[in-house]
Amino acid sequence: MNTFIANYPALFAAFCGLGAMMALAFCVWLVSLAKHDASIVDSVWSVLIYLGGAVYVLVLPETGPRTFWVMLLGALWALRLAGYITWRNWGEPEDRRYVEIRARNQPNYERKSLYLVFEMQAVLAWIVSMALLGAVAGKSAWTWLDSLGASIVLFGLIFETVGDAQLATFKGNQDNRGKVMDKGLWYYTRHPNYFGEFCVWWGFFLMALSAGAWWAIVSPLLMSQLLLKVSGVTLLEKDISERRPAYRDYILRTNAFFPGPPKKS
Repeated sequence: MNTFIANYPALFAAFCGLGAMMALAFCVWLVSLAKHDASIVDSVWSVLIYLGGAVYVLVLPETGPRTFWVMLLGALWALRLAGYITWRNWGEPEDRRYVEIRARNQPNYERKSLYLVFEMQAVLAWIVSMALLGAVAGKSAWTWLDSLGASIVLFGLIFETVGDAQLATFKGNQDNRGKVMDKGLWYYTRHPNYFGEFCVWWGFFLMALSAGAWWAIVSPLLMSQLLLKVSGVTLLEKDISERRPAYRDYILRTNAFFPGPPKKS
């Protein structure tokens, strides 16, 4: 065992991170049983990823020059996202996505949700966290690629924070009930929060790439797939035009993901 740890410290750290993330997911699952609400997993999604990063730093015998900035930017990202989702969902019933999952997997959904929702989220979070592992494990000197990556992470963090704040302000105004948010960043993209997430994880990958961890590309590729095709844009807009007819016009004139000027009608 000691020989394995000495020869493959990054691989050992990766498995330790996975164990910690699955343990946290199990604990959150227990809370979900008491609350009868599996959607609380959304509040810990970013915490799961950052937990992996923290374990990597603790377990690796030595980390590289990027560690401070990776962990600082990662903490800002994780705390902001976890805090925002918790605040947004506080006092609300279980998210309709999880209500549908619950209905599809009866009977014994409570037991099934451990692996269908919580442990699956832990595994996905672990794959995303590979960018953090690659960045902190590399010993090579800081380069311009690190500066570019860190700048993109910070840009994405600011972009999604501003987008979420604009949407919260819009929804907080009773005069906007039934209307579509198409101001601020939402004028240029229908999903500034998802585009910000996209930037964050491609930025972290650039830092990992600078450290020599080309394999960490699994992180932004998976996150991009989730944002564009799985739990992000595609899922959110699957039936939104039926529930909110005004959204149809918004779709026709506004870019779905990458920001840009509105389309001419």
